[in-house]
Amino acid sequence: MKLGVLVYLEHEKKVLMIHRQKDDEHKGYWLAPGGKIEKNEAPQETAIREYQEETGLTPKRLQMKAVLNFPDFGDSPFGDEWQVFLFHADQFSGKLTDACPEGILKWVALEKLKDLPMWEGDQLFTPRVFRPGFFTAKLLYRGNRLEQSIFWE
Repeated sequence: MKLGVLVYLEHEKKVLMIHRQKDDEHKGYWLAPGGKIEKNEAPQETAIREYQEETGLTPKRLQMKAVLNFPDFGDSPFGDEWQVFLFHADQFSGKLTDACPEGILKWVALEKLKDLPMWEGDQLFTPRVFRPGFFTAKLLYRGNRLEQSIFWE
């Protein structure tokens, strides 16, 4: 199982998102910045490191909002089973980079998130990040299609 994080940084009713340009399974989709947890690294450490690498910003007041499980029965578009920790932050320091290695960075109004091309599962869990409370979910993809989603709130 691989472990990862996604960080939703909210500022002035907008959230910083990446329009992925890298030639991988996420190309063309909008995602929150994040990445893989390295050996001996806590999810919070990964969230800060990956956010700095991808955006130039350091998120402050990180709050864990969810743990997502993505099973793999041999046909996942993500190439393995994943567990992903979702974080929300509402403060930051630093200067936004002009050269994100993953794609194009853009501040997107919260109400416009639903209009962005995203994975089906992201469309379901992203709005929950901005609500009070913690949740968990299981999202099963068969190929590029979301076959099952179960949420516990």
